Amino acid sequence: MTAARAARAARLEALALEDPSLHALAERLLALAEAGLPDMYLPGSDTFVFTRAGTVTSDGVRRMEGRGTSTRYAAITALGARFLPEERQRTLFGGHSVEEYAGLLVERLPVVTNLGDAALIAWTAAETGHPKLADALARMAALDVPGRPQYTVEAAWVLSALAAARTSADVEHRLAVARDRLLAARAVGSPLFPHATGPGLVPGYRSHVTCFADQTYPLQALARLHASGPDPVALAAADACAARICALQGDGGQWWWHYDARTGGVVEGYPVYSVHQHAMAPTALFDLADAGGTDFGAAIRRGLRWMTEVPEISGPDGTPREPVILEKYGVTWRKVYRGDPAKAVRAARGVTTKVAPQARLAPLDRIFRPVVIDRECRPYEFGWLLHAWLGGLHR
Repeated sequence: MTAARAARAARLEALALEDPSLHALAERLLALAEAGLPDMYLPGSDTFVFTRAGTVTSDGVRRMEGRGTSTRYAAITALGARFLPEERQRTLFGGHSVEEYAGLLVERLPVVTNLGDAALIAWTAAETGHPKLADALARMAALDVPGRPQYTVEAAWVLSALAAARTSADVEHRLAVARDRLLAARAVGSPLFPHATGPGLVPGYRSHVTCFADQTYPLQALARLHASGPDPVALAAADACAARICALQGDGGQWWWHYDARTGGVVEGYPVYSVHQHAMAPTALFDLADAGGTDFGAAIRRGLRWMTEVPEISGPDGTPREPVILEKYGVTWRKVYRGDPAKAVRAARGVTTKVAPQARLAPLDRIFRPVVIDRECRPYEFGWLLHAWLGGLHR
């Protein structure tokens, strides 16, 4: 059995022992990912759509519509799909294997201008052993201007890419810089990561607001760094971040959206995103456990269970009025949210908590209840799903 298949067996077999119904759910979602991703691929341009949105025709028929394109979603999909057998990879990438598709991504790097996109491509090149890994790392370095603040998510992807490249290229200096940048970005005494690694990218009135992705990608990157070479400080930071977001997890298994980077509290919980529940939290927390950190398996299971229970839109009998997993369309609906105009609740709480961290503005919860469904699905949701449940770190 290959290392990847052993990891899949370990994660899914453990889930089967803990909760057979959740094991069936995970297998259902994995099958959905393989069924849905081909419809997100654009053969003519060999890329993926930005999203597939559910629309309703004038005669009331629902259909799915692809919109836009996304380089980063393509790279994330490749990172997850590389754990599939090659013949099943080709079904997702228009006949290409992931290794071949990684080559197409590397070829596009000269016109890539976003650091996050370049970092994900470099990470993919490292994981697939691409012969032009050095070119991918060079492009990432050119976009990562020394001393310039970066968005935390993209800085985390840089670290993950460098950790993956560590056995194939001399990246030690850049690795140390990327590591220190992430660790130094946190407020003193807080286990959470901010939205950016320094001032200038986020308006001052909401500089304290950080999101769920700002936590999962850094903790994953630091865990993967430790797995690539012992770094107990990095592992401890990843563990502390994970412990905090798990302590704040909702009663229904919800992974909340906005936090206060200074205090480690929740600013605003909604939207709750499906990708966080079935993919992003599991992939980060599994990587942490594989690296030698705390096992947060119970929190992963609570989050996964939300996918079928969805308490925000469930009736007295506990049944959601509409499922968020839809095999008919090959999607999971993206999120449950408040439907407030111009994201008013998040804006109000962001401004208020800047000066009064404990303020809740409770009337807003009653006025704008989180009962609205966002009917779209993006490729990275399935990419990270495959990465979470089929992947694994091997130290």
